[in-house]
Amino acid sequence: MNYSIYAESTPNPEVMKFVSNRMLADKSLEILNASEAKEIPIANELFKLPFVKSVFISSNFVSVTKTATIEWQDIALQLRMYITDFLNSIEIINHTEYISTDIKEKSESVKEVIIEEKREFEGSEKEIAELLDEYIRPAVEGDGGAITLHSFVDGIVSVTLSGACNGCPSSTVTLKQGIESLLKQKMGEKIKEVVAK
Repeated sequence: MNYSIYAESTPNPEVMKFVSNRMLADKSLEILNASEAKEIPIANELFKLPFVKSVFISSNFVSVTKTATIEWQDIALQLRMYITDFLNSIEIINHTEYISTDIKEKSESVKEVIIEEKREFEGSEKEIAELLDEYIRPAVEGDGGAITLHSFVDGIVSVTLSGACNGCPSSTVTLKQGIESLLKQKMGEKIKEVVAK
């Protein structure tokens, strides 16, 4: 079965989400430049395009952040076809299979996302991480992004936003009205504030 891709807009006007009918990755990674993309075939291919600013890959989608010099209406259809043609020209693979948590070999940004996903939380941090996974992560992934718990210290929940959520104009509203109010509702006075790291 060949790959088929459809494009979906996100709340971030600079990011478009390209959804595949097959799984692309078993990790969520944000790749910020071409040198970080070398071991990730789809990201490496996308960084060959001059308007690609960053790439976020997760399960069955790739979110592409474009440069401000071009509009989506001028490139979205061609980019969807470019991704489809590339995926159908190679064998079906897990594009993040060879990404490890070996700190010596990875750049800071790729390493950071992997480590945060693998980290084991305890106590209140574990409760917050579970609430984020159950209530927030599906909606955020639906918008082409990802959220991970960074820390919980003195009532302040720090989260890392990546993909379409990173730099999104509506992320402040999402943090305050969505995530913060949910955590306060579920955990009470333990939660003072939610901030993006």
